[in-house]
Amino acid sequence: MNHPNDLLVPAIPLPGWSGTVMDLKPEEAGFKYLGLMACRLAAGEKHSGETGENELGMVVLGGRCSVRASQGHWNEIGGRANVFQGMPYTLYLPPHSSFTVTATTPCDLAFCYCAAEEIYSARLVIPAEVAVEVRGGGNATRQINHILKPEFPAHRLLLVEVYTPSGNWSSYPPHKHDVHNPPDEVDLEEIYYYRIDRQEGFAIQKVYTADRRLDATLTVRDGDLVMVPEGYHPVVAAHGYNVYYLNALAGPARSMAAMDDPDYAWVRQSWREQDPRLPLVTKGMKA
Repeated sequence: MNHPNDLLVPAIPLPGWSGTVMDLKPEEAGFKYLGLMACRLAAGEKHSGETGENELGMVVLGGRCSVRASQGHWNEIGGRANVFQGMPYTLYLPPHSSFTVTATTPCDLAFCYCAAEEIYSARLVIPAEVAVEVRGGGNATRQINHILKPEFPAHRLLLVEVYTPSGNWSSYPPHKHDVHNPPDEVDLEEIYYYRIDRQEGFAIQKVYTADRRLDATLTVRDGDLVMVPEGYHPVVAAHGYNVYYLNALAGPARSMAAMDDPDYAWVRQSWREQDPRLPLVTKGMKA
């Protein structure tokens, strides 16, 4: 089991704007499947890589770029200035792919890797294909952008974006997916990769098990990452700050089935209306 202090991975500080800002490998997380690397590229700068035994979801968090890969070429993908300014473009690449990303403008990119044995076709997911869901109620209303859904043709990797407005809760009621008992619950590793709309902002995330073997309360800043190996994992955004996180999930089944903490499941019945601030980002926003 991870020590609570090991669940929070701080952003890598940079002397300038471009460079690697996060690099989490599965073995460092105690995971079997998931890893995440994030980097910033200056206009004209390149990043090359190999997927190896992994499938890859490359999410354009901000800017525009072109990708030349062993499976094809994709020109001028992306467009939003940052995650709070529009919808995502995501490139899916299967195992044994080589690729080179060239930034057209300054680019902010997240590379979500997942161990995979099955081979599926490379595919670009554009904003029009991203299903937007406003979930919850009251001050537990949040926005979910479904990118790589369970029905997406991939082996294990699942990707969603979540927007939590100032003062709101998300991943609430607290839920978990650490027991393989389909269809009610499936065992999933999970990564929360954060961005906050002002640099000094923060979120609070709890990660806890029912028996409190694990009971962590984490202060998360812009660019930080939280690993969720097991347990319930709710989030709250500090008042005055909108919070974004990219969720990468993977497990033995292509499902997001989860189980609510029975102590808090009752709150669902108390919701009467949704927060009118949502959705925070829409498909019609200009880049």
